[in-house]
Amino acid sequence: MKQRTNYYAGLSADYSRPGLVSAEQQAHLIAEAARFIALKEATLPAIDDTYTAAQIEQENQEWWPTHCEALRQGRGDLLTGEYRDDLVYFCQDGPYRGLSEQREREQHWWALIAQPGVTMTWPIVMFWSEFVHFEWNCMDDHTNEVLAKGTVCWVRRGHRGACYFKSEQLTFYRDVFAPQELLQLIQG
Repeated sequence: MKQRTNYYAGLSADYSRPGLVSAEQQAHLIAEAARFIALKEATLPAIDDTYTAAQIEQENQEWWPTHCEALRQGRGDLLTGEYRDDLVYFCQDGPYRGLSEQREREQHWWALIAQPGVTMTWPIVMFWSEFVHFEWNCMDDHTNEVLAKGTVCWVRRGHRGACYFKSEQLTFYRDVFAPQELLQLIQG
């Protein structure tokens, strides 16, 4: 039988299920998220001898737990900062181009998956060069009901390049639009 993979082996935090990340780690990861966003360059850097695919993959592995924590905390400011201004985003409502087309829709998604009493997990994450593939699900902490799930591919050129392409299949089971009181909880 094939050996199962621990997708979080070697990463700074494990977001495969609830309760694995300490409050101290959470605060550190939010600070790291802001630091990584500050490294984003105006022009998408080339993959070459000075910025290799291996370095980009390592940076994406460093970044991954910061992304998970930003989502769990509803940090729309950090989540938006992870994107390039010329983002291309393919999903069932898209395609979206740039940061303004998807903004209102994505805020509803963030509000639903980061709402109090709900925990988002990412049981699978895989890295190759500038590609980050992951699966996520969002569960009600009281009923264990799955509210939403998805499969995503980010093309993220490390800290210097950020995310310039995102493809996502989302399924929302309980709600599609967030009520105003949840939208107000999203920072940014």
